[in-house]
Amino acid sequence: MKNNKGSGKTGAIILGVSFVWFTTHFGGGFASGAQIYSYFVRYGVWCLFMPVLAMLYNAIFFAYSLRFARKHGVYDYRSYNNAFYGKFAPVFSNLFEVLYICVMCVAPAVAFATGGATLSELTGLPYLLCTFLIGVFIFIVAIFGTDLVRRVASVLSVCIIAGLLIVYIPNIISGFSGIREAVSSMTAAELPVGDALYSAFLYGTFQLSNIAVFVQHAKSFEKPKDAVKSMGVGFVVNSLMMVMVVLGLMTVYTDPGAAEQSVPTLFMVQNGVGASFMTPLISVLIILGAVSTAVNMVAAMVKRVCGEKADGENGNFREETNVESNNVEKKRFNISKKEIVAALVCCVVDFAIAQFGLLTLIQKAYSAIAYLAIPVILLPYIVHMIVTRFDTKTP
Repeated sequence: MKNNKGSGKTGAIILGVSFVWFTTHFGGGFASGAQIYSYFVRYGVWCLFMPVLAMLYNAIFFAYSLRFARKHGVYDYRSYNNAFYGKFAPVFSNLFEVLYICVMCVAPAVAFATGGATLSELTGLPYLLCTFLIGVFIFIVAIFGTDLVRRVASVLSVCIIAGLLIVYIPNIISGFSGIREAVSSMTAAELPVGDALYSAFLYGTFQLSNIAVFVQHAKSFEKPKDAVKSMGVGFVVNSLMMVMVVLGLMTVYTDPGAAEQSVPTLFMVQNGVGASFMTPLISVLIILGAVSTAVNMVAAMVKRVCGEKADGENGNFREETNVESNNVEKKRFNISKKEIVAALVCCVVDFAIAQFGLLTLIQKAYSAIAYLAIPVILLPYIVHMIVTRFDTKTP
């Protein structure tokens, strides 16, 4: 019985960490369809296979990093980088810091742009005004509701996944003829496989920056090799969801307006089945996904800038009565002025970056981060794999 309980707990941990990958990968840009269209669908019929290759690429590197973290007991990304890069850590750990800050600026800006573009499509209001409204909402939530967002993050992710299944599966079934037309059109265009492969490579390389987020979860594994199993499950889940989105977007591929859409999922729904019901549903889910991503990113940057502080330092207080002891306790419920200013600066910077537009950010900024990740993550990891024989001997 003990072995069964132990194996059940291990299986739950393996599954749980695999979904950390999925929920990290699966933000507003994914839900909007902009990432999948930009990096896969527009490169022709190869879009049916390239998401799987990109996720296999990610799975290998994520499994390697999580296995290393668990084997060597390093669970924050700075300690992990120092251990991984070894004598080259003074160079590469600091380069990773630069990469991380770039990600922390671009990712929330994409969330601003996703929410703004979706709201603009729905209401017809100018994109500038919509990103401003989204930005104000994100700032307020980042100040007062970060803990709430974290508590409901898992539920919100499940809701977004369920919403996408509700939206995509009926549209794929009803639009199967459109998928066949898209395949014919893509095949006739004879788009080169090299371009599609390179785009998938850039997509996967950009995702490698998530290693900074993942290493903390390696601590929950019972054994280092559990990391490989977990990322194997994550590979299947992420690949299936990406191919589903690809098929859904292919239903409107031959529509002349599809290529110009900043929120392709919304365009698909508006031209598919159950538009009256599914349009508000997917719009709310995209905006919620974007807001939750941005709030977590802004909160992380505020913590990075301001650091940890003692409870009550420069904070506001409220009085709460402890029912069991009938004592009045003071608990900190607000952040300091320094944190408010830091959050405001982050939101202003993200708002400014968001004005480049969702498609520009996803196609250009994400690719720029991928190029940064090549010398900082990709090449050093390949060298590490070779020199240490996949971390089986001391370099």
